[in-house]
Amino acid sequence: MSLAGKHILVGISGGIAAYKIPELIRLLKKAGADVQVTTTKHALEFVTSLTLQTVSGHKVYSDVFAAINEHSTEHISLPDWADLMLIAPATANVLCKMANGIADDALTTTFAAMRKPVVIAPAMNTNMYESPATQKAISELATWENVTMLDCASGELACGTTGKGRMQEIDVLVAAAEYALTPKTLQNKHVLITAGTTQEAIDPVRYITNASTGKMGYALVRACLNRGAEVTLVSGPTQLSLKAWQAFCPLNVMDVVSSAEMCDATVRAFEQADIAILCAAVADFTPCNTADKKIKKQPGQTDMTIELKTTTDIAATLGKMKGNAKKLVGFALETHDEQANAERKLQSKNLDMIVLNSLQDKGAGFGVDTNKVTILYANGTKKDLPLLMKQEVADAIIDSLV
Repeated sequence: MSLAGKHILVGISGGIAAYKIPELIRLLKKAGADVQVTTTKHALEFVTSLTLQTVSGHKVYSDVFAAINEHSTEHISLPDWADLMLIAPATANVLCKMANGIADDALTTTFAAMRKPVVIAPAMNTNMYESPATQKAISELATWENVTMLDCASGELACGTTGKGRMQEIDVLVAAAEYALTPKTLQNKHVLITAGTTQEAIDPVRYITNASTGKMGYALVRACLNRGAEVTLVSGPTQLSLKAWQAFCPLNVMDVVSSAEMCDATVRAFEQADIAILCAAVADFTPCNTADKKIKKQPGQTDMTIELKTTTDIAATLGKMKGNAKKLVGFALETHDEQANAERKLQSKNLDMIVLNSLQDKGAGFGVDTNKVTILYANGTKKDLPLLMKQEVADAIIDSLV
């Protein structure tokens, strides 16, 4: 789900990681959210109220009884305004207070009144993190229906030691906000997604490939994770990363290179999947023979012939395996006779749905952030989507499945 138009209340407690929060606010606003801030008094020892007010565009609520408060009950009005509360960093002190219903400052009173989604990002020294009281508080809050509790990261700490206790990186917090705001329509579902290209080796330094970057497939992974699914991603070579979601979501990534490797991994993973979405641009042909040494150009040579053979059709293979309990979604990137070709694939490969896009459409295809698709269903119906960001296209595709 997009953060555009969402109201996000950021809560800051008194830990050194508070210095990172202005950047978090900037990224949330860049994503289209309206952001307000509440803090403990100790948080303002690490980051100033002026800084937070400047980056958020709103007054900072840090004192329950301050004369500058717009209302006498900000701890009620702010939770009413917010779609989401994101508490970062959450110190051991604040975690223990929240878990036990103690509301004695601006942050904890606001949290006590919050009935909408809350993301909590703990941060503290390793010894404080491992304290039985802290662990009990974290475990308690993690059971609350409206709370997404992030784990601490490991690494170098402000006190000079190395261990567990770091606040998760800012991109993880933004991803968690998106996750917490999305209805969990795929809860308890296992989704298999293929993404990216494949590389078919000619020799140790050359290969046949295509221009797929994996952007559409990775957007689909993000859409499924946000909706509560467990996801297995079979990914060909790409420069993309889902590291932010891997910090808190059940995502298993299987990296492959060739079409044969992708076929093998996908068939193995399909057994556990409820839904399979085949978005990867898999090679249709591969060299019959791969040279074990670099092929050298000979003196006077003017041409070269590479004999190719067809690869295994992954969609057709899964279509024979799926039965009635699984859903199988394919993709078709076409350059001519688009709908006819897509309909043929839909029927011949026993798909439940196929997503058609054409290289003739400006803004669609490889390497761009937008796409324009038509969704064709096995029952003969179809849905045309306008040119959208690929994440919006992914959301629409997944919403049409559930």
